[in-house]
Amino acid sequence: TSSHARIGILNNPSSKIKEDNTAIARGILAAFLTQNNSNLKSFLSKLSKEETAKSLAAGTKIVKFLIPGMDGDTFEKKYNTLGLDLIKTQQMFCQEVLKLLPGQMAVISNGR
Repeated sequence: TSSHARIGILNNPSSKIKEDNTAIARGILAAFLTQNNSNLKSFLSKLSKEETAKSLAAGTKIVKFLIPGMDGDTFEKKYNTLGLDLIKTQQMFCQEVLKLLPGQMAVISNGR
């Protein structure tokens, strides 16, 4: 409800991290790194839909889900060059520091 709120996402997958099972995670990371807030919110809403996940799993390219106004070239370049190491690092942080089990979700708040 506040325009002053910030959100971040850490990935804690339960399965082996591979190119073909990280499309949504890499899409979220690439969007966070390349898009403005209004486009980011709309794109994340689209990525969070079950039919989007099914379509990506079936082989649809993520650029098919870009919304009008997004910087598609910048997004695609970041998405294609974003390695799996970042997701693996986030997974390690979730499990080693936050003591989460693989795939376990949590909400962490650090408000003023």
